[in-house]
Amino acid sequence: MWIYGMYELDEDLYPVFADTGHEHPETYKYLDYLESVLGPIKRVKADFTARIEKKRQYVQEHWPRKLTADVPGRWWTDAEEAGEAPDWEPEDKLSEHTAGLWTWLPAEKGMTDKEAADVVERALSALHPTGIPFLDLCIWKGRFPSTKARFCTEFLKVRVIEEQVYDPILAEGWDIVSWQGVRAEESPARAKLPEREDGDGFSIYRPLIHWTADDVFAMHRKHGIDPNPLYKLGMGRVGCMPCINCNKAELFEIARRFPKEIARVAEWERIVKMASKRQAATFFPTARNMPEGIDGWVEWSKTVRGGKQYDLLKAIEFDNVPACSSAYGLCE
Repeated sequence: MWIYGMYELDEDLYPVFADTGHEHPETYKYLDYLESVLGPIKRVKADFTARIEKKRQYVQEHWPRKLTADVPGRWWTDAEEAGEAPDWEPEDKLSEHTAGLWTWLPAEKGMTDKEAADVVERALSALHPTGIPFLDLCIWKGRFPSTKARFCTEFLKVRVIEEQVYDPILAEGWDIVSWQGVRAEESPARAKLPEREDGDGFSIYRPLIHWTADDVFAMHRKHGIDPNPLYKLGMGRVGCMPCINCNKAELFEIARRFPKEIARVAEWERIVKMASKRQAATFFPTARNMPEGIDGWVEWSKTVRGGKQYDLLKAIEFDNVPACSSAYGLCE
C-alpha cells in the first residue's frame, strides 16, 4: 500500500519527472533527496536528434531557394521553420484557437546568393543536438515557445511521458490513472481544469486542484518532507528557470539570485538565433517598447511600472540578496 499525501493507495504508484534540461540545479538535487526518502522516480527526456537532422536536410535543400526569392506578405507557422510543411491552414488565423501559432510576415525582397549562403552556413553550424531537451526543441523549431504558443509543454512533457511511460504500460494491459499535482490557484487556465477527466487511453486525476499553497506545505510538514529549497529563495514556481510565463517580480528575483541561469539563456538565444531562418530568436518576445533579449528584460525587471525609469529601491535590493525570502512564509 502506498501513501501519497493524505491518500491511501492499493494500486502501484509510479512517480515520473520529465526533465526539460531547463531546470535549476537545486531542483535536480531535490529529486535526489525525494528519491532518498520516498523511493525511485522515473526520469524521462525528449530526444530531438531525428527532428534536427531532418531540419538540416531541409535547410540544405530548400533554404537557398527560399531565401533568395522575393516573398509576398504571408501567414507563417513554426512548422515551416522546423522543416515541416504546415499540414493545416485555418481561414481565421487570428481566432482564439490559432492565435500565437501563425504570424503575419510582411513582404520581403530576397537575399543575394552570398547572404543566403551565409544564413544557411550559420544555421547548419547550430543544427546539432546538444542533449538538452529545451534547447534542442528550440533549435529544431528555430524559436522559443511563448505564452501564446506553449509547445514546450507538449513536446517536453506530454508527448515524452506518453511515449516512454504510458504506452509501454498500456501495452502490458494495465490501466493508468495519471495523477497531476496542479492547483486551481496557480493560473486562470488551471482553475478551469476538472478534478477528474478521461485522457487518450487513460484517466486523469488532479487531487490537489482545490488545495491552497498552505495546504501543500502543511502536508510536507506533516510527513517530514522538505520542500524544494527554491521556495525559500524567492521563487513562486520551481519548474523551468525561467519559465516563459515568468512575471516581472519573478524575473527580478531569478536575475539577482541566479545570474548563471540568465547567462545560460542568453547563450541559448545566440544559438537558436543562428538556427532561425529569420536570424532572430529571443526567450521573451520582442514587443513594442520592450527590450530585446533576456539581458534587456532583466534590466526591465528593475524598473517601475511603465518600464521607463529604474526603481531605486529595486536597484538597492538587487545587490543585497537576503539569505531567505519566501512568498509562502517558509523562512524561519
